[in-house]
Amino acid sequence: MQLRSLTVWGVLSFSCLALVAEDRPNVVVIFMDDMGYADVGCFGAQGYETPNIDRLAQEGRKFTNFHVAQPVCSASRTALLTGCYPNRLGMHGALSPRARHGIHPDEVTLAELLKEKGYATAAVGKWHLGSQPPFLPTRHGFDHYYGIPYSNDMWPYHPQAKKGTYPNLPMLEDERIVDAEVTPEDQKRLTADYTERSVQFIRKQKDRPFFLYLAHSMVHVPLFVSDRFAGKSGRGLYADVMLEVDWSVGQVLDTLKEQGLEQKTWVILTSDNGPWLSYGDHAGNAGPLREGKGTCWEGGTRVTGLMKWPGQIPAGTTSDAMLMTIDLLPTIARVVGAKLPAHAIDGLDCWPLIQGAPEAQNPHDFYAYYYEQNQLQAITSGDGRWKLMLPHKYRSVSGVQPKATGGIPVPYQPQVLKELELYDLETDVSESQNVAAKFPEQVARLQGYAELIRAELGDSLKQQPRGKGSREPGQLDP
Repeated sequence: MQLRSLTVWGVLSFSCLALVAEDRPNVVVIFMDDMGYADVGCFGAQGYETPNIDRLAQEGRKFTNFHVAQPVCSASRTALLTGCYPNRLGMHGALSPRARHGIHPDEVTLAELLKEKGYATAAVGKWHLGSQPPFLPTRHGFDHYYGIPYSNDMWPYHPQAKKGTYPNLPMLEDERIVDAEVTPEDQKRLTADYTERSVQFIRKQKDRPFFLYLAHSMVHVPLFVSDRFAGKSGRGLYADVMLEVDWSVGQVLDTLKEQGLEQKTWVILTSDNGPWLSYGDHAGNAGPLREGKGTCWEGGTRVTGLMKWPGQIPAGTTSDAMLMTIDLLPTIARVVGAKLPAHAIDGLDCWPLIQGAPEAQNPHDFYAYYYEQNQLQAITSGDGRWKLMLPHKYRSVSGVQPKATGGIPVPYQPQVLKELELYDLETDVSESQNVAAKFPEQVARLQGYAELIRAELGDSLKQQPRGKGSREPGQLDP
């Protein structure tokens, strides 16, 4: 079995296909927080409209089989920005405000890769790769940063946390605290503030290509919306918040057009994981997918995927090809002519799939889904059809009554998957029919890939806490 998904395959071939310098695109990545697969109109949202996000589908390409590497905050963001499975880098779960570790200084982020090619870089919004100075965006390739260092629920107002669990939530500009205590009133302005900063950054770019990473705090609980959008949907607070983030996307797209940058900008919109279902009416919608955030079922990892780049990505098209956020860094590297990191990464160049080239195929043999502390919970074939769920414990709100309301979650019901289960996602995206007995050859093939990734990255469920390719996160001195 060839382990292409654990190499820097393609590093020698991308340069001949890269664009000349003056044609290198600006790159805008809009990363939503906890937005469900079916929370936008073009993916099936009901009762409210998201016309600006839908523009990305109309003017670009919709990816219906787009995934994150792990269904939780810090880990997912690590994968997006480094092209690595987050557990390769020792990054698990959602880092607490008092965590003394974060992204290692030797890791190469997308911002650092683009900065080497002359790009101006800015991060706006939620960071969550470490809140101590060595781990902040400005130490990892971003010229500028404005936002909160971790999730917006990690603050003293958290209704379920014991008093003293969380410190005050700060607002940072670069590495300076500009607001030591973000309040509920401040949170109402977060989406608008992030949008204003993003628009300002775009307007300042005249002679250099740029990379904007806009990582919204919404629609993560606690939900907040400005007075302008409060009650506007008529469908509750969650829908109001979706209207505001949709407005934000519209502001970014409109600014690109006003500045004459639309034709030379690659816009990517996705989410860090699926909906936080225990929050009921304050959570998003996974549509036909099983479960949500915090699980390796499709509802946890399959997210909205939209990309637009006029003249390069075909407008009004849809792809059901499997893609993962780890593939963005090597694909962008290919397009701009940047060198990949010298160390191993897990993503591969998927530009032909994104561009809609005839007969294009995903270059991965498989994708691995880890969760918790390095637990290998699932393996999917590279074409996205076959998914092997490995025995593990997971959480569910299926059948829990009554449903959560008003921002107070219901308890999850612990579940145990005791045996291997195989799903044909081509015909059963809801993962409702275990076909392991019918397709033993697929079970064996995916089990073989599981053994390969365990050797590389470990699997705590098999008492293998590390693999030969595991690296350490950055650590503060004792």
